[in-house]
Amino acid sequence: MAQQESRQPPQHQDSRPGHEGPMHPKPSETAPGYRGSGKLRDKVALITGGDSGIGRAVAVLYAREGAKVGILYLCEDEDAEDTRRLVEAEGRPCTLLRGDAGQEETCRKAVARMIEEHGRLDILINNAAEQHPQESIEDITAEQLERTFRTNVFAQFHLVKAALPHLAEGACIINTASVTAYKGSPKLLDYSATKGAIVAFTRSLSMALTERGIRVNAVAPGPIWTPLIPSTFTAEEVAEFGGNTPMKRAGQPDEVAPAYVFLASSDSSYMSGQVLHPNGGTVVNG
Repeated sequence: MAQQESRQPPQHQDSRPGHEGPMHPKPSETAPGYRGSGKLRDKVALITGGDSGIGRAVAVLYAREGAKVGILYLCEDEDAEDTRRLVEAEGRPCTLLRGDAGQEETCRKAVARMIEEHGRLDILINNAAEQHPQESIEDITAEQLERTFRTNVFAQFHLVKAALPHLAEGACIINTASVTAYKGSPKLLDYSATKGAIVAFTRSLSMALTERGIRVNAVAPGPIWTPLIPSTFTAEEVAEFGGNTPMKRAGQPDEVAPAYVFLASSDSSYMSGQVLHPNGGTVVNG
């Protein structure tokens, strides 16, 4: 899997959640050295935020492992089409689902479409998120607070609720948390709070679904080079992004995606309620 240089050139995008086209260098999402072995053969996976970044990398590796994939994305049509092209290049279908995951009706429709097209759902990846840095809690409006929680937390509740009637024994749910849930972030107070909520949600949901044979785990990435970064931070902050990790660099999406493969496959059959930490060497507890 590709590793970028220790820094990115300064850059910024004015629209959120960001697009891959203007990014330089482009994120590494296809893991050219990764060989599939049928770990997810004929499984059906729904991935939110699957148009780019970590979601795209997961979609590609899931397809390489034999899964049929659906991606729910907000509005980045060009990026979503690129993801579909990459998934189909692996010989598997990719269903594009456009809409706001923070809205319950969008989640119901996305799950219904997956069932209509594929007849089943085996893996749910709750990955969509947004962040809005602020210098002080006094700058976080009620509107921003609700929006961040709606996208990052409410969406996970809505999707699990919609998917649960279709998840049979052996199915799995994987939520995307963040290193900020463990070490905090003074300029991302609401975002960090949502990621902490996701850790608690993962642990509690795993206990609630154990008797049904459904495993629930999470991945807590550190700084990963995705469109969210140049669309969120200033050009100067982007240039330093990831430099404060022990590895002195940001990670690439295809360095994170194998964690989602592991948690979705039988390799992790004795794991539920756990969090994996691809974060560049930052030691956290939990």
